[in-house]
Order: sequence, then structure tokens, then C-alpha cells
Amino acid sequence: MKSISVIGSGTMGNGIAHVFAQHGYQVSLVDIKSEFLEKALATISKNMDRQVTKGMISQEEKDASLARISTFTSLEEGVKNADLVVEAATENMALKLDIFRQLDQFAPTKAILSSNTSSISITKIAAATQRPSQVIGMHFMNPVPVMKLVEVIRGYATSDEVTKTVMTLSRDLSKDPVEVNDYPGFVANRILMPMINEAIYTLFEGVAGVSEIDTVMKLGMAHPMGPLQLADFIGLDVCLSILRVLHEGFGNPKYAPCPLLVNMVEAGYKGVKTGEGFYQYTPGSKELVVAPRFS
Repeated sequence: MKSISVIGSGTMGNGIAHVFAQHGYQVSLVDIKSEFLEKALATISKNMDRQVTKGMISQEEKDASLARISTFTSLEEGVKNADLVVEAATENMALKLDIFRQLDQFAPTKAILSSNTSSISITKIAAATQRPSQVIGMHFMNPVPVMKLVEVIRGYATSDEVTKTVMTLSRDLSKDPVEVNDYPGFVANRILMPMINEAIYTLFEGVAGVSEIDTVMKLGMAHPMGPLQLADFIGLDVCLSILRVLHEGFGNPKYAPCPLLVNMVEAGYKGVKTGEGFYQYTPGSKELVVAPRFS
């Protein structure tokens, strides 16, 4: 397996492309606009510069890694030689199903098709193709170059051979893969999102403030980041989307998203990506400042 196609050049897509290229794979990075791809390459270069500064890679290794990444605005061109495709588009069911129908048409018949989805059913995605045994989940964690975990999600029809191949490949990326079965939220988000949702409810009901809630979880439970700050980092819109998948998938009211979360997303306060969520974010500043509405 030598040729990897990554669909989507946002935060997760460029991180996945970064890691594959750094480990010697030829990467085709695909997105709908050239400016998205240019921004992704700039981000990858900047992140590799940090690795060079820290002595993790040499300047020569950085240059060689970047040279392995080619960009495409045509999905057909970007996947025609792929051994593995990793879809990292927006967490939207209709969009992912449409992408996988096209991947099934354009990617080589031997290619494995994987999704970086954080909650959407791999079984349902696989059913949109004529090769369900070759469809699997590869859920990388953010930031991809740093985080070691890859959740490898087996759909109902995913073959043992494909699962073994993806587990081995993940280890080749210096990651620690964990095989899980296909249920809403898998493992990571089935446990994480209810915790984040409960933290938002704790704020919503006036039990404590933003920094107080996060401090309790950091100092009392040894979490490196409080749940509200983590929600901002993930994106409140992404958290809401995952909670809705859990709520619909299990039909259990305990997964219903907090009304405060719904209102914040509808108002455009989505966390780091918009400059404000539970905290306020100023470019160039690392100071953690509670958003004025929660001060």
C-alpha cells in the first residue's frame, strides 16, 4: 500500500495527509477549491516547522514529506490510483454518502475506502457502495500529528482482511489502533459527548461557571483540558451533530443535546473556529478567557 487519497483538507484532512506523507506514503489531497488546498499545505508546512524546531524531524525530512503531497480539485483524478482512501469531509450524513458513491465509482476496485467520521454509521456508509467488505472507519484524533489513537471501526460487512490491513497500516503511522464495532458514537464519542453535554447542562442550570466546571475536571479528574474548553476545540457544531446521531441512533433521551448548546450553535458561537464559544479566542493569544456572556 503506497498511494493514499485524503478527501477534505480541513483540520482533520490536512493532519491525516501530514502523517501519511511523513511516513513515506504518496498522498493525494482532494478538496473542492484550490484555495482550501493552498491553506492546507501552508498549515502542514507550519506544523512540520514545529516538528523541525523540536528536533522531531529534520528539514530534509520535512521537504521530502511535503514533496509527497499532490493536490486535486477533481475527486475522480484524486482517487484514480489510490490503494486507500480516507474521507475527512464535514460530519454530514448526506454528504458522506454522496462522496462514497463517487469513490466507489472512481477508485480502483482493490482500494479500501475509509471514513474519518466521528459518529456516523460505517455500515450505512458502506451500503452506499458496491464493496461494503472494503469499507471501514479510521477515526483519527485531533491534532492528528500528535494524538496516538486511531479508532478502527468495523462495519457490519467489513472483512477481517481489510480490518487487519488497516490496523497494521495505523501502526506503521506510529499510531495505536483500537478495533471497535459499529454502534452510534463508537467508543470515544459515546463516552466523551455525554460528558461534554452534562458539563453544558451543569452550566445551563447554574451549578457553576465555565472556568469552575473545567477546573473541577482538570484538577479533580486529571483531564488535561476541561470539557467546555474541549468542546470549543472540537467545535460546538460538531458536538451537536454527534449528540444528535447518538440521540437518534439509540432513541435514548439521555443523549438529547442541551438547549444551551443548540442555541449557541444556531447563533454562530461554535468555539475556536469562530473566535467564541464558552471561551473567547484572540489570534496570537494563549490566554484562556471566559466568553463575556458567561463571565
